[in-house]
Amino acid sequence: MDKLIYLDHNATTPTDPRVLEEMLPYFNVSYYNPSSLYKSARDCRKAVEQARDKVASLLGAEPCEIAFTAGGTEANNFAIKGIAFANKSRKNHIITSKIEHHAVLVPCIWLESQGFEVTYLGVDKYGVVDLNELKNSITDHTVLITVMHANNEIGTIQPIKEIAELAHSHNIYFHTDAVQTVGKLPTQVQELGVGLLSLSGHKFYGPKGVGALYIKKGTLLDPLIHGGHHERDRRAGTENVPGIVGLGKACEIAQQEMGEEDKIKELRDRLWDGIKSKIPEVVLNGHPEQRLASTLSICVKYVEGESMLMDLDAHGICASSGSACAAGTAEPSHVLTAIGIPADLAHSSLRISLGKHNTKEEIEYVLKVFPQIIERLRALSPFWKK
Repeated sequence: MDKLIYLDHNATTPTDPRVLEEMLPYFNVSYYNPSSLYKSARDCRKAVEQARDKVASLLGAEPCEIAFTAGGTEANNFAIKGIAFANKSRKNHIITSKIEHHAVLVPCIWLESQGFEVTYLGVDKYGVVDLNELKNSITDHTVLITVMHANNEIGTIQPIKEIAELAHSHNIYFHTDAVQTVGKLPTQVQELGVGLLSLSGHKFYGPKGVGALYIKKGTLLDPLIHGGHHERDRRAGTENVPGIVGLGKACEIAQQEMGEEDKIKELRDRLWDGIKSKIPEVVLNGHPEQRLASTLSICVKYVEGESMLMDLDAHGICASSGSACAAGTAEPSHVLTAIGIPADLAHSSLRISLGKHNTKEEIEYVLKVFPQIIERLRALSPFWKK
């Protein structure tokens, strides 16, 4: 196959042409600062607020509850640090899970150096948080529970509603990192029961460098970035108007086309069925059913993940060995080790994440090429018994 086959949509997605078209005028025609008072600037302000309405509509929130950020990482930092410092005089304990994205784990680790206590919940072999362990971890000092909606590496979906109920029953703030689910799964905040929710535009065919944080009305939250009075005094800095407009359009499209996930799941299942029938000793990571339709995470025994990626790349196939944010590290995936996979096997992981533009022909091509790659690599391994 001549064209590139892109199977790394959990890392990023291509910007939808409709999104790009909506953004373009705000780079060089309507380039004004939306905080200025003249009409052209007011038109930019109107565009920002229309985008806010679209984000709020996708989440089932009120526009005043949406704060724009520079992406999911900032939104996570804003939620976690904002809650922690705004409530430090009353409570100083945070609960999260061991399989969170580094954009959640690293801020939590940093907060420990600032005098906060953090509990890191374990997960079962599928990557699901134990609700009993969560319940037993709550103390009188717990101010925040932060658990991701779905994992970026293995795709496992967490019981968010049940976690929210526990949090509410103890008067604790609940934040979810929904970067991998917004635009893919229903993320109505009232249904989920969350008080804070992070999202990122480039994960669902919007632009990079823009995201948002849903903040339920009445939430006591300190700003992360100080300076001006932007975003209702919650996030200082001149707004990224093209990015915000693009994010709004991506939310509008996602709301209209959410059914694409059924087609993606069909392709993913065809890929997994083909792999396990053609390649022996392959392990599926994550929950077999409660998993993102886009995500297939496997470990191929006796083969290094990096070697698989290089060979796939040579055949025009883009995939990942885990989280894009962890690329370049020699450490095994913290997600895979947390679900009980030994470090040596974790180094044999491959994450394939599909999107709405993938086709049956592409999947069949992967199923033709991938077994040949594994056969060649295993032939070089001293541990593989032919």
